[in-house]
Amino acid sequence: MSSDSEMAIFGEAAPYLRKSEKERIEAQNKPFDAKTSVFVVHAKESFVKGTIQSRESGKVTVKTEKGEVNDQIYSMNPPKYDKIEDMAMMTHLH
Repeated sequence: MSSDSEMAIFGEAAPYLRKSEKERIEAQNKPFDAKTSVFVVHAKESFVKGTIQSRESGKVTVKTEKGEVNDQIYSMNPPKYDKIEDMAMMTHLH
């Protein structure tokens, strides 16, 4: 990976292209449960982060950041993969 100083050539767009070194370290140390962390389809924002609350007889109950419950869910990659340049390293591609 390139250093933060190399990203300076991208100016204002740099934060959208790659996390800073500090953000990458924080993401690697952030607690993450691959079995319960999911993305949920949302009408206005496309997808929102959610946490599986229960799984019963084929139904999944999910609590989202927006407080909604929906059963159309997709697995989430660990935070350390946010803005990753090599997508081959990702576990889930949607």
